[in-house]
Amino acid sequence: MILTDREIQIAIERELIKIDPRPNEKAFSSTSVDLTLDSSLTSFKAQKDGVEAIIDPNHVDFSPETSLSDLTELIEIPDDGFPLAPKTLVLAWTREYVDLKTDARLAGRVEGKSSLARLGLGIHVTAPTIHSGFNGRIRLEMINHGTLPIKLNVGMRICQLIFEATLGTPERGYQGRFSGQTAPPPKRQ
Repeated sequence: MILTDREIQIAIERELIKIDPRPNEKAFSSTSVDLTLDSSLTSFKAQKDGVEAIIDPNHVDFSPETSLSDLTELIEIPDDGFPLAPKTLVLAWTREYVDLKTDARLAGRVEGKSSLARLGLGIHVTAPTIHSGFNGRIRLEMINHGTLPIKLNVGMRICQLIFEATLGTPERGYQGRFSGQTAPPPKRQ
């Protein structure tokens, strides 16, 4: 069962859901709440000519975070925006910190906004689930499937969070590697 805007607001009031900073009235639609884009992006480094890199997730020493740190660089979205080129993947963060209390009987799903999807912007590759007990900022896997660059700006409404009631409470809340995740601090120049 999906929560309506009214039920989401009640859950926030009762602190079953924490969203910080708290969304304003414009952020709510009938069955979701919009979240905004943080200033940090993780961009994949261009491969040098003659160098072929292959990621092997089945290798005994594979670590997703170590591999990402080797293959990417942290950038800050400039004041005039970041043009996301066609067929380009970046990792991003929501500005908002989300906490789904385990005993709230809720889980979430992060989804794109149709207005941006019509331009070709996808905000998750295959990872929309926000598990019961999750706390942290939501990491987005954003890709431009379109034919023109799409300008990303800090604070733009980038995705929507949909809440679903769970049947009972989980035996244990989310304890995966992304629990408590936060965006890296901005680079100082």
